[in-house]
Amino acid sequence: MPVSVGVDRVLKKFGDFPALKAVSINVEPGEIFFLLGPSGCGKTTLLRCIAGFYAPEKGSITIGDRDVTTLPPHKRDTGMMFQSYALWPHMTIEENVAFGLEMRKVTRADIRRRVMRALEMVHMSDRAKVKPNQLSGGQQQRVALARALVIEPQCLLLDEPLSNLDAKLRLEMRVEIRRICKEAGLTAIYVTHDQKEALSIADRMAVMREGVIEQIGTPEQVYRHPDNRFVAGFIGEANFIDGVIAEIKDAGATIETALGRFNSRSVAAGIGAGDEVSICLRPEALRFDKPLCNSVNVLNALFTESVYMGEVARHQLRLNSADGSEYKMNAFELNPRKGASQAGRSAELWVEPENVIVIARPLRKG
Repeated sequence: MPVSVGVDRVLKKFGDFPALKAVSINVEPGEIFFLLGPSGCGKTTLLRCIAGFYAPEKGSITIGDRDVTTLPPHKRDTGMMFQSYALWPHMTIEENVAFGLEMRKVTRADIRRRVMRALEMVHMSDRAKVKPNQLSGGQQQRVALARALVIEPQCLLLDEPLSNLDAKLRLEMRVEIRRICKEAGLTAIYVTHDQKEALSIADRMAVMREGVIEQIGTPEQVYRHPDNRFVAGFIGEANFIDGVIAEIKDAGATIETALGRFNSRSVAAGIGAGDEVSICLRPEALRFDKPLCNSVNVLNALFTESVYMGEVARHQLRLNSADGSEYKMNAFELNPRKGASQAGRSAELWVEPENVIVIARPLRKG
């Protein structure tokens, strides 16, 4: 049965440095939950606290109905998959996967049954008798996953497991990891700094910065409704324009900016008329077709550079405001036309109100 995982106000220090500052999360049974953030944000420290490799100074950790805060790793009933494969080179794949069960004194017949079932889940049962050096990187990663699964953990912990794979294999393994976790009914907590990895696998995610959690939500919630400018800029790409709320009406807002007036239907809670805000425009939300409105949500831009990437073109744009300030933005064009975006060419872009994300600006200190 899948179990919940609870982290309640966990504080972890290394010397005087607080790596985790009273962090709390609740992972539902059977959920694939991601810890996401830049290097040094505390995501791996939090995972290692859950695994039992680090002991927090304050707070508690529960797995199911058990408080495991002071339990050693081998008594927490978790499986861990690390960034490195860490396979024994002198052992066969079957022996590598069986190792954890042998340490647990499982019977030989049960070991054989559970090892073959784990290898079948990762589509590696036909390679059971070969050694790791006969496998590709992706195949070795599947074996490492089987080794974590074979002990039948209540919770699977994954620490950047795909970072050593090439781009094509990462895409394949994203699908496989989600499939395997769902088929096995596992609760999984997964650490990564790769936004696309998190968006494509997670049921929910926590975005971390400097030992605190900035936002928790589904991939769509975090991407389309970021709580602050950091989250908006970390999850995907973003163009920002500062402005002031002119009016709030019918669950929408009108924002005055140096680049003109914008209407939005994506306004963060608690924002009111007169508030200083930032508009977030995703590069893929900027449209190159004829604007539906004459003056609202329209940008006049100059192409400064374009990069053709096959299915999409990435454009760098320069915009001049009414007060003479210069803005730079990025825009993506799907299925770009040949020669449609030459440097120095001017263009009129626009964005739908649903895609104008309005975020509160923090108050200035002093």
